[in-house]
This record gives sequence, C-alpha cells and structure tokens, in this order.
Amino acid sequence: MPETQANRGSGRGLPRLGGDILSQIVETKREEVARLTSRLGELRERAAAGPAPRDFAAAVAAPGAVSLIAEVKRRSPGAGSILLDLEPAALAADYEGAGASALSVLTDRQYFGGSGSDLSAARAAVSIPVLRKDFVLSEVQVLEARALGADAVLLIVGILSDVSLTDLRESIESLGMAALVEVHDEAEMTRALECGATVVGINNRDLRNFTTQLETSLKLVSSVPGSVSLVSESGIGSRSDVHLLGEAGVDAILVGEALLRAQSPGEKARELSGVPCATRGSSAKQG
Repeated sequence: MPETQANRGSGRGLPRLGGDILSQIVETKREEVARLTSRLGELRERAAAGPAPRDFAAAVAAPGAVSLIAEVKRRSPGAGSILLDLEPAALAADYEGAGASALSVLTDRQYFGGSGSDLSAARAAVSIPVLRKDFVLSEVQVLEARALGADAVLLIVGILSDVSLTDLRESIESLGMAALVEVHDEAEMTRALECGATVVGINNRDLRNFTTQLETSLKLVSSVPGSVSLVSESGIGSRSDVHLLGEAGVDAILVGEALLRAQSPGEKARELSGVPCATRGSSAKQG
C-alpha cells in the first residue's frame, strides 16, 4: 500500500535503519539545521509576531490527576506506520474533548512522517498547549518552533552537551515556552536537573534501539524532587499503567501509539485520563 494511503501497522515506506537509530536521526537533523539557518531572520520575525504561548508547565502539573499529553504521530522507526491518514486538527480536537491536558506533535518528516504544518493545524484547533516533539540541536529550531505556534519544545539529553542543553533550555524559556527535558537513565536525569530543568520527561523507550520498558520511569521517579514536574513517556497502554505511574508520583503521561492504534483515539484518551496522582515531595500534585 502506498504511504500516502490509510495504513495501520505496516512498516513499508520507512527509512531502513540499523545500528544506533538515534545517531542516524541526529545526523539528518544536522543537515536540516544547516539548511534552516538561512531562514534565521524570517523565523525571528515570525516567532515575535505569533500568538502568546500557552502554559504547558501548568497544564502537565495540574493537581488531582495524572495529566495526559496526547500525541499526533503518523509513524516511527520502531513502530512502523501507525496512522498515516490522520488529520491533525480533527485528532487534536478529539483529544481535547476527551480530557487531554496538552498535545505532542511530531514535526520530523523523514522518520516520523510529520511536519510543521501538523503542529500549526493542531494548535489552531484547540485551546490546550502544544509540544513540538523533534530532535532539537540548535536555537534556530527553537525559533522555528515558536514561529509554528509551539508552546513547549522537547530537548533530548542524550543528544546534547551540557552547554547546549542549558543554552537551549534558556532560549526556549526566553520565548515564553516550556522545555520538556527528556532522559532515559540516572546519568541523564542528573544532567537534566543540573541544567535547571523544571519539567522532566522519562522516556521508557531507548531511542538507540527503540526497546521499551515501563520500569524505566518507576526506577527514576524517586530521584526527581517535588518541585520538578515529571512526565512518563512511551509504553503506556492501559488505565492500569497510568494508575501504576500515578501511584509512584508521576505528574503526566505522554502517549502516542496506544491512542493512535485504538479504534477511537478519543475514547482511548478518555480511558487514560482522570487517574489520581500521588504526592511526590512537598511541591508535587495533591488531590
């Protein structure tokens, strides 16, 4: 089936990757950044002229229940094709109506089938904040995110130096957005906290080989102070998973594949919403 047609579950049409997938993606991003730099002036103007950012940090830390960040994604190197014919605006509105607190929109084209227009369309359809999920290496990508309407930007600790991590977080926050700083192990968690992250995501999927273990979040949650909002990402498929994470003190979950493979993504989002969240430290959620 051609990639432009509706297709659930097929891996055809994806780049063929081997070895360290993340390194290959980063190399592609470096090439994209080099091309994007020529538009720096334009992106600064668009970023300054755009609508005010929505408060992503507050949305994921809202008290009482585990917040749902629902994802707009067509495919991934690990999962193959998921929902190639999705309509970002309609899906975003469906998620919001089902109780999602925020959205995550994949904007990488080569590996995930996304685009900047997906983000802009999704944001225009909802009132909740929207995260740009991509592989950000440079300030020009941060400016592009704000120009597209993003309210938050993902930073992946594993692909950034300490200096870049801090500089990019500060750049994101200077534009009024939030930085979701993503980690996968204890060493990366230490680096995230030392860079000043106030919203940390624990990715249960190892981006080097795309294996997933929910236990990754459960192992790392105790190292996160209550003053930092904590998001568990990937491998979350049931309400019982959310209960497990909520009881451990996770503030929010980021879910993509489980929603997008469901017969009704909105109904699945409703199933994963509204789960109580336990207190983690003096500044964590209380319900």
